[in-house]
Amino acid sequence: MAKKILRINMSELKAAYEPVPERWARWAGRGLTSHVIFDEVDPTCHPLGPHNKLVISPGWVSGSPAAPSSGRTSFGGKSPLTGGIKESNAGGLSSQMIAKLGLHAIIIEGQPPKGKWYLLIITKDGVKFEDASHLMGKGMYEVDEILWQSHPDTAVIGIGPAGEMKLSNAGISINDPENRPGRYAGRGGLGAVMGARGIKAIVVDDTGGPGVEIANQELFKQGRRKLTEAIQEHALTKKGGGLNAFGTAILINILNEAGGLPTRNFSAGQFEGAARISGEAMAEVIEERCKDGKGEGTTGHGCHPGCIIKCSNIYPNEDGSALVSCIEYETAWALGANCGVDDLDWIARMTRECNDAGLDTIEAGNALAVAMEGGVIQFGDGAAAMNLLSEVRKGTPLGRIIGQGAEATAKAFGVHRVPTCKGQSMPAYEPRAVKGIGVTYATSPMGADHTAGYTIAPEIAGVSGKLDPLSNEGKAELSLTFQAATAFIDSTGYCLFIAFPILDIAKGWEGMAESVAGVTGMNITGADVIPLGKEILKIERLFNERAGFTTANDRPPEFMRYEQLPPHNEVWTITDEQLDSVFAWVHEG
Repeated sequence: MAKKILRINMSELKAAYEPVPERWARWAGRGLTSHVIFDEVDPTCHPLGPHNKLVISPGWVSGSPAAPSSGRTSFGGKSPLTGGIKESNAGGLSSQMIAKLGLHAIIIEGQPPKGKWYLLIITKDGVKFEDASHLMGKGMYEVDEILWQSHPDTAVIGIGPAGEMKLSNAGISINDPENRPGRYAGRGGLGAVMGARGIKAIVVDDTGGPGVEIANQELFKQGRRKLTEAIQEHALTKKGGGLNAFGTAILINILNEAGGLPTRNFSAGQFEGAARISGEAMAEVIEERCKDGKGEGTTGHGCHPGCIIKCSNIYPNEDGSALVSCIEYETAWALGANCGVDDLDWIARMTRECNDAGLDTIEAGNALAVAMEGGVIQFGDGAAAMNLLSEVRKGTPLGRIIGQGAEATAKAFGVHRVPTCKGQSMPAYEPRAVKGIGVTYATSPMGADHTAGYTIAPEIAGVSGKLDPLSNEGKAELSLTFQAATAFIDSTGYCLFIAFPILDIAKGWEGMAESVAGVTGMNITGADVIPLGKEILKIERLFNERAGFTTANDRPPEFMRYEQLPPHNEVWTITDEQLDSVFAWVHEG
């Protein structure tokens, strides 16, 4: 059974299946969401107006049997935060269930009459449009619980109060296997795009679905085996390895040691409280509060079925009951070091508030830090930060400012140190101390985003060879290569963390490509990964150009050019010419 496009028109409350057009047949995940947005969305439209669309697509291998760590869903649209094209992806239950329904993508367009909100139920039989008034104003913990009472063991895609208010930092929640809302397509404000379509939540039930066809079973099994072995062999991704034992927050101490952990709104590269908010510290708290297997806290938690890396965690209350899942590295940094907060319990409470209200923790932490810089509250005051964050769900004027992100917050409070590119906040790696990731922040079509081209792998972790993070040499080329590889991985449905083993272990790279070829029947080898990734980057770049972006948008914040960053006392030294070279090829030939 060939996959189909499910097109949902919210203006008419109609849904229809369409064959996949030939121009989209090669793509899935990010590759598909970006192609649909490029083809069907006016780059000059208002992101919250009637002409934007929300596109949801599983990856090439999502839903296929035993493909390791293959549960990522791509969400695409024009971003309210950046004004450009956006793909944000997350784990959770949705990707595999959408794929098992035989859907290549879900395209949501139009807007219902003002004030009307809907719950969509997607099954093998089609789409039901149900009134969502009983869900309005509720946080995602309650929404997930309510919807599992009537639709158990389904994927729940939803928005919290931030998305209902269409705030630029609103994310899209996907529930995990325990029905927690901690998996977020957080970046870029796509929760506001979903809210602008009048959708509070989507339930995806794959019961009786046709499943995923495998074009070449032997090739798929061969590729799946190679990739699985590479993941299980690599020090960072194997069972008991760094990510499995300590989660992504293992990077807190590593980046702090490297002088690249942004502290107190990017005013320093080291945080004196880093050890207290690290992955190692989290593991100790979990072990202490959940002794002898009692309690719900754990490391080594999987965010979707079939994950074999299991880098997630469940952080417990003092009595061992679950408080929140998951505290990622980016979250521990954004709500911790960046705000001068060194208390894991406050970070956990703020994380839960973000998960419930529907906010990206990176943008939220940056907005809080900018507000601290502006004197609204003091750096290091976890209780005050929690109170300020809670204003967002209340919809107060102050809360709405914070909910619009760091750049809006800076304008409101007269702050010039604004760590954004294309309007989106920088994640937990200081560009003055890690130059390659700075190139990615500045040049990616997505705005400042570490996952767009994770040069941290060689610059900090020594994956695929160790590079000097303070050096400018070759960083433009490095960023482009990583951006292209990432665009491909984001199209597979695989977790981005497969990058560690596939970059160090040749059979892993081969296996990734072979598994995609096995599922799709396309002639793809490891040599095709970068060229295919560049095809995706090209259309994303062209969309942004048509939206009015120029090379002037591919720049870091001005303050980084003249403010020295302790402890290395580095400033941003990569030239504009080097930055412009990253995408110069787009208009060649």
